[in-house]
Amino acid sequence: MATRRQFVLAGAGAAVAAGAAVLFPGLVPGAARAADGAPAQRFPFTLTDAQWRARLTPAQYKILRQEGTEPPYSSPLNDEHRAGIFSCAGCGNRLYSSRTKFESHTGWPSFWKPLDGAIGTHEDRTFGMLRTEVHCARCGGHLGHVFDDGPKPTGLRYCMDGLALSFKPGAA
Repeated sequence: MATRRQFVLAGAGAAVAAGAAVLFPGLVPGAARAADGAPAQRFPFTLTDAQWRARLTPAQYKILRQEGTEPPYSSPLNDEHRAGIFSCAGCGNRLYSSRTKFESHTGWPSFWKPLDGAIGTHEDRTFGMLRTEVHCARCGGHLGHVFDDGPKPTGLRYCMDGLALSFKPGAA
């Protein structure tokens, strides 16, 4: 039979673990992601983990499905300046018009506005920081983060991983 002291210590441990999951979801396995690495919420386009791995390169999988980040200045899309549409590399959802792309000098493709209904956001508290994570509204794939230091008219900087995007030149 458990003693009162064991009961209190077990309760305190559970409270600490729950608090850590709320404050640092990226550091507690399963708190922000489902077991297969997908966001916990449901999205219109879904695949199994094996299907995502077959569809994406290992680097794309790490970014889109595990919230990784590519090295700055490593994406050719950072220097893409033609008219066109930037889409999700995971599911093809149209995300950004080239008309909203700007040079942020951060090393990642940056935009001041997404296409209507293209993205979703949630609070990201990984690494002890508070940021706003951006994901594809269709498949939930991690795209990057949004910051409030962008140009007018929105003042926002959607800082996206180039490997999470594909580009199709044409009308924007």
